Amino acid sequence: MTRALLACALALSCFVTLQAGAETMPEQWQGAAFAGDRAALEKLAAAGAGVVRVYGESDAWVLDAARRHGLRVVMGVSVAYPLDAGALHAQEQAVRNFVERHRKHPALLAWGVGNEVEAGATDPLPAWREIDRLAGIIKAIDPAHPTLMVAVDGELERLKQLAACCANIDLLGINAYAGAAFTLPQRLRDAGITKPVIVSELGPLGQWQAGTKPWGAPLEPTSSEKAAFFRDVLAFLRTQPQIAGAFPFLWGAKQEQTETWHGLLLADGSLTAMSDALTLAWGKPVAEPAPAIRGIGIAADEFAPGQEVSAGVDAASFDGTALRTEWKVLAEATDLRGGSGIETPPARIAVPVLHADAASVRFRAPQQPGAYRLFITVRDHKGKAATANLPFLVR
Repeated sequence: MTRALLACALALSCFVTLQAGAETMPEQWQGAAFAGDRAALEKLAAAGAGVVRVYGESDAWVLDAARRHGLRVVMGVSVAYPLDAGALHAQEQAVRNFVERHRKHPALLAWGVGNEVEAGATDPLPAWREIDRLAGIIKAIDPAHPTLMVAVDGELERLKQLAACCANIDLLGINAYAGAAFTLPQRLRDAGITKPVIVSELGPLGQWQAGTKPWGAPLEPTSSEKAAFFRDVLAFLRTQPQIAGAFPFLWGAKQEQTETWHGLLLADGSLTAMSDALTLAWGKPVAEPAPAIRGIGIAADEFAPGQEVSAGVDAASFDGTALRTEWKVLAEATDLRGGSGIETPPARIAVPVLHADAASVRFRAPQQPGAYRLFITVRDHKGKAATANLPFLVR
């Protein structure tokens, strides 16, 4: 029995062959979690993705756009919990209306019912039971598309609770980052989870996992380090029979701790080494890879106000041609929301630049004591980008 047929048997016969025509989905759903514009969606399709995961009702426009590009959509349904009785009823009615409105769309692949709704709860079961109740309502309205529930990755005991939960959920989504993605298949088996599992967000080392500077600033991997992670983890997950798909996070740009930590693209839409890694994993060649960052460094961690700061980057283009580098200093982010909500970007700091070229920069430290980051964006003549940043302190 193939992995696709096994997943079909576990998650209902609709898992592999869905309503929109008689086409068969690949053995694993290949695509990305998405938060971008129409141009970014077009780039996702060109990279070889087959599926796009979106988070809520405001993303319904993606259905029509995805159809034009040959993509299928895991359509997010927003769920909040806990709520009072009146709000729960209103939420249920909104879910009913939304599903009824879009259930026959040819680009629809599955319903994503909530996202980490139980986050922060000591006991996740009440939130999960509400999700399961709503999933049952969705299935009654639209039995042709499977339901996906997305949970926080957690300790074994919490995963065991998932194993016995939620009969109306066809596919279980787990958001997994860094090394947790490599251990997830075994942990699912240990927990007794038998449903097909989607890695509903797949990311490299998150800011909550990373090492920090003494003042608490987390150390962001470079774009090249993130690309290596995606290359390795997608190859690994492809060998795991229970994993029915993986959605790297996030096709688009997002301010979360920094402006570059989780975005697979830059804010201007530029492709990166991470988007290259996904393209290769999805079976398409990359003729002109993004620049590679081989090393970064700064003269010290701490500086006096106005002191000269020097830093450098060792980067290379795919064809040996010249690179150009943008250097900018931003205040350390303070509006931190842990992935929920929209963070306010930190201010860019005007600093006197003494020298700047593609490999090095010298500037005067800000006059105001505080935590800062030097952001490094390296571009080649094709417009592809590489990113890194260096935290420093002024005191």
